[in-house]
Amino acid sequence: QVQMVESGGGSVQAGGSLRLSCAVSGYFRYCMAWFRQAPGKEREGIATSDMWDYATYVDSVKGRFTISRDHAKNTLYLEMNSLKPEDTAVYYCAADRGRYQHCSYTGFDVWGQGTQVTVSS
Repeated sequence: QVQMVESGGGSVQAGGSLRLSCAVSGYFRYCMAWFRQAPGKEREGIATSDMWDYATYVDSVKGRFTISRDHAKNTLYLEMNSLKPEDTAVYYCAADRGRYQHCSYTGFDVWGQGTQVTVSS
């Protein structure tokens, strides 16, 4: 059984930084990802990490956000720099128990509860 609990959200001014954490109980080698959902918009995947720590990003966060894992702590991170007001959203970590590599943004079946990130201009 895999469970995921996010932390680290908050409010920051544009240009600032935040680091989100996702504590994972259970197997840690699945494909994992960060998603976000802005008010009035659909949830979108923004970064993936496979069992070898290979990362992918969508264009809107590439160069600003970094996904990483600490295998000793069973924790997934999202380091967010140069934040923009359009990054305001609820952020979710997720795991795809059917995949270990070649991650995509579909098939994720375990989700954290979400953490709010608000970026003011």
